[in-house]
Amino acid sequence: MTIVLIIAAVLALVLLLSYVAYRIPFYHADHTASPYDLPPEHQYDPYREKMTALISEMDAVPFEPVEIQSYDGAKLFGRYYPAAEQNAPLLIGFHGFKSTALRDMAGGGKLARQLGMNLLLVDQRSHGRSDGKTICFGVKERFDCLGWAKYAAEKWPGRPIVLAGVSMGAATVLMASDLDLPGEVKGIMADCPYSDPSAIIKKVGRDSMGALSIALYPFILLGARLYGGFSLTAASPVKAVANAKVPILLIHGEDDRFVPCDMSREIFDACTAPKTRVTIPDAAHAIAYILDPDKYGQAVRKFLASVGVIDKTKERSIS
Repeated sequence: MTIVLIIAAVLALVLLLSYVAYRIPFYHADHTASPYDLPPEHQYDPYREKMTALISEMDAVPFEPVEIQSYDGAKLFGRYYPAAEQNAPLLIGFHGFKSTALRDMAGGGKLARQLGMNLLLVDQRSHGRSDGKTICFGVKERFDCLGWAKYAAEKWPGRPIVLAGVSMGAATVLMASDLDLPGEVKGIMADCPYSDPSAIIKKVGRDSMGALSIALYPFILLGARLYGGFSLTAASPVKAVANAKVPILLIHGEDDRFVPCDMSREIFDACTAPKTRVTIPDAAHAIAYILDPDKYGQAVRKFLASVGVIDKTKERSIS
């Protein structure tokens, strides 16, 4: 009887620790984040005014609400911003961890509008107006990305599509690069992606908890499976790009202290598709566009022209 009680107690402890480990990185029931809630780190202090102005500009642009159903039955929400030319290419944008489309894609959205592109900014599952309570670090979100691409290809057949993302959104679109994407998808743009979900969780854990994070990691893996319904190791950008089906542009800030710039180098080295990597000196996480919009914009324009999505001579001005 004593042995049974000990086993039961150990099992209960494992389940409890796994649940706590699941709640910290993965559980996200509060979808009320404001795009104006900027990161508290001091690296962002010099740029807060510019960031807020860029978000406000995107927030003021009229959009059409769009909804699709994910492969596993979740409602996914997006904002569609039609271009002046109906048949113009489409950029589908994916935001980062516990963030919003308006915040993370404000720079990319402005560039898309300048280039006369249609724009679709989606709320990732478990964020904003999309369903869900578990963030899967791109493991499940990659299939949502595929769903959005298929939706766009069916609704606007023949319209060129580019998938773009920032941070976790960048990892998401990269993890979709080896899936059966519609032929309309011509390229992928990834801003400050992590190389692997496990790697970024381990890195953030070391930063916040030190050696304790090593002991907690097995419970994070178990918690993801038991309570999140997914395997953290099932997919990664590094694995996906080894079989990528479309050209890829990687952009990363060299002073990114959240997702190290070397992670995009790992992705670049593993990628077998046509690839370009551009780094922005002194840029912190997810603000490469803010710090150097000219270099960022040139990289995007050159990439989009190289995959035949835009004609640089047709760029227009926006207020």
